Amino acid sequence: MSKKVHEFNDIIRKLRKELFGKGPERITTVFAENMVISTLYGNLTPTEKFIAKTPEGRDMVHSARTKLIQDLYKNETPKGMNELMEATLVHLFSDIKVEEDIGVSVFVFDKKIM
Repeated sequence: MSKKVHEFNDIIRKLRKELFGKGPERITTVFAENMVISTLYGNLTPTEKFIAKTPEGRDMVHSARTKLIQDLYKNETPKGMNELMEATLVHLFSDIKVEEDIGVSVFVFDKKIM
């Protein structure tokens, strides 16, 4: 894993840990053109896993997770991300499959990632 990928994953992990009380257990990240695609495994807290035992609970966890992440990134880019990527984050697309505890985030920057 390149140093830049490792540092990018650390930014994501730290932010999610601060936001949810638990960061992902494992992150796989690839750079492509002006995008960073991260797959996050082991995201849910024990409380979220308990809530997600029902269909309504899964919907609630899904909605809360995706909306909270998207709102956070819309209001402020995580500290150090733009500097690390030498580009400005312009969009974030994020989703989570609660049943599998796998999330995907696609970070779109204003120029090609080097």
